[in-house]
Amino acid sequence: MQKIRNIAIIAHVDHGKTTLVDKILHSCSIFRDNEQTGDLILDNNDLERERGITIVSKNVSVQYKDVKINIIDTPGHADFGGEVERVLKMADGVLLLCDAFEGAMPQTRFVTQKALALGLKPIVVVNKVDKENCRPEEVYEQIFELFFNLEATEDQLDFPVIYGSSKQGWMSTDWKVPTTDIFALLDAVVANIPPAPINEGTLQMQITSLDYSSFVGRIAIGRVHRGTIKENQPVTLIKRDGKIVKSRVKELYTFEGLGKIRTTEVSSGDICAVVGIDGFDIGDTIADFEAPEQLPVISIDEPTMNMLFTINNSPFFGKEGKLVTSQRIKERLYKEMEKNLALKVVETASPDAWLVYGRGILHLSVLIETMRREGYEIQVGQPQVIIKEIDGKKHEPIETLIVDVPGEVSGKVIELVTQRKGELLIMEPKGDLQHLEFEIPARGIIGLRNNVLTATAGEAIMAHRFKAYEPWKGTIPGRLNGVLVSMEKGQTTAYSIDKLQDRGRFFIDPGTDVYEGQIMGEHIRDNDLVVNVVKGKALTNMRASGTDDNTRIAPAIKFSLEEAMEYIQADEYIEVTPQSMRLRKIFLTEQERKVKGKQFA
Repeated sequence: MQKIRNIAIIAHVDHGKTTLVDKILHSCSIFRDNEQTGDLILDNNDLERERGITIVSKNVSVQYKDVKINIIDTPGHADFGGEVERVLKMADGVLLLCDAFEGAMPQTRFVTQKALALGLKPIVVVNKVDKENCRPEEVYEQIFELFFNLEATEDQLDFPVIYGSSKQGWMSTDWKVPTTDIFALLDAVVANIPPAPINEGTLQMQITSLDYSSFVGRIAIGRVHRGTIKENQPVTLIKRDGKIVKSRVKELYTFEGLGKIRTTEVSSGDICAVVGIDGFDIGDTIADFEAPEQLPVISIDEPTMNMLFTINNSPFFGKEGKLVTSQRIKERLYKEMEKNLALKVVETASPDAWLVYGRGILHLSVLIETMRREGYEIQVGQPQVIIKEIDGKKHEPIETLIVDVPGEVSGKVIELVTQRKGELLIMEPKGDLQHLEFEIPARGIIGLRNNVLTATAGEAIMAHRFKAYEPWKGTIPGRLNGVLVSMEKGQTTAYSIDKLQDRGRFFIDPGTDVYEGQIMGEHIRDNDLVVNVVKGKALTNMRASGTDDNTRIAPAIKFSLEEAMEYIQADEYIEVTPQSMRLRKIFLTEQERKVKGKQFA
């Protein structure tokens, strides 16, 4: 009987997964007393720390009593479903974390469905019971109902439940009796999660994630499904399409704490990292040299959205980024496909442009943001949903949208969503908020968040997940206002922006370099207006008292990358460089737009 437990931690965004892993790491004292660790140890790249979300799953291991517990921290956002689906293959059980006030949210449902389908044993952790107006008992009932609806087995429905607060660092079997540590949770893991099974026979191991080291290249990570894997052992790599490649294991590592330690042999049930195997992809099987047998390939949900990525051809190209050529961008996109399973890159008729398919706006924006930080300059077009033809009829992806808003503004939200072909299914009070559930085409969600946050003064909490493909719902109104477009290249002046303020709201500040065709702001009407924001004030040597008015300029509106992706229309691009982000028209001159504009109508 081996003493290994493999658990994955799953939850909705922001319910406290990474914080809980921190506390487990600290309480199993894998750090020296004088070691500086900080918070959210596993959110180790800049993007994750800035946004406060997990993007890439990580695994660590701790020793509790005499049991080794491998913990996998998973992303909570449905856009990173590809990550969740493959790492659950490494686990024997899951910790389902739930906020004691919010309860089961749409992403909770999404990951729970995946875990139950794989037959994993759940432990439910009701987190944040130190919050005011929390409702742990109701949340427990809600989760039981969710499991029942997702067709859980008898054994899965008989789940243990632990209450606590990861932030304050305690867990207990009764939420009214706080303890001083989180050992109640670890005891529940040891008692309820089945130990990793020992499967006798020839070697089988599926590669479920990968690591990179500048010394040894790509490292394959996965769980040994059957048999044992040894250092220096000749093995067969079976590709996803069944192709066979002979190879050899050079080095072998297991996980300990936050790092890896070298070992000579790993038996079935444990998670390990293998160095020395070339040309592998996620989902491939490492098998016996003489009698290789393949494990079932990981199936990933299909992408629902695509965007055009193209080289930067604006007048300002190459000023900030080092990597601007189409060859460099193409290599980077194909490299991303190796580890990002839910992403797909398709070449277009133009050698400088590619269609990138992903799971949603956040999934694609994280890729763009990562590339920009690495020094790439790119332009991206408007996100488009993927339309399918089923039985000769046009079908589109439909999403379940959940919005929690203060009661007095719920009417505005319902109006905004129904304008975009959304249907209201459920409306019920939840604490002092109104809980609304809709079904809405995925097209309708693009650009909706900005409008809802404006209408509710920033108080709405929105979450959505993919439901199914359903027949086309008809046309959805796009952006209502036109844009202000720059007439010439130069530096913007406060004088001209001040004089044009009654024409709309500006996105740029005075003293910014702009070029012809760049989008300066939003017009108050529904047509585009070409404006001169470079003109300075004509100076004369005559001065009359009182005629010189001071310029008073409203602050410029600054978009985040996701907001810009939701804002642009079909005839516009976002230019993304390491230091700046500009909105522009695809055709920069007014003449070109008049001639070629009909193709976007």
